[in-house]
Amino acid sequence: MSIQRFRCGPRMSQAVVHNGTVFLAGQVAEDAPGADVAQQTCNVLDRIDALLAEVGTDKTKLLSATIWLSNMASFGAMNEVWDSWVAPGCEPARATVESRLASPEYAVEIAVVAAL
Repeated sequence: MSIQRFRCGPRMSQAVVHNGTVFLAGQVAEDAPGADVAQQTCNVLDRIDALLAEVGTDKTKLLSATIWLSNMASFGAMNEVWDSWVAPGCEPARATVESRLASPEYAVEIAVVAAL
């Protein structure tokens, strides 16, 4: 079975495809560090859309999502953006937790798994 890796770096790949399943690394708002959680969530979801398209799938094929928030008080603001982005009828299994992220300028990180 083949494994395809996309946007590889010295530490990780941004996407890995194996056996019809796409695994994305956790995405942060690299284009909006320090912005509020809604802006960061928009940026993260744009990045996820781009990676899914690059490997040949899209958000209608999401299987699961894990969301890390630096402050659970921002749960509602993040959900407003998420709810307007996720495809109706294609909602993935999802977990959301509060966690200290890799840098204090990031308020949200999202990782998804999708089918091809």
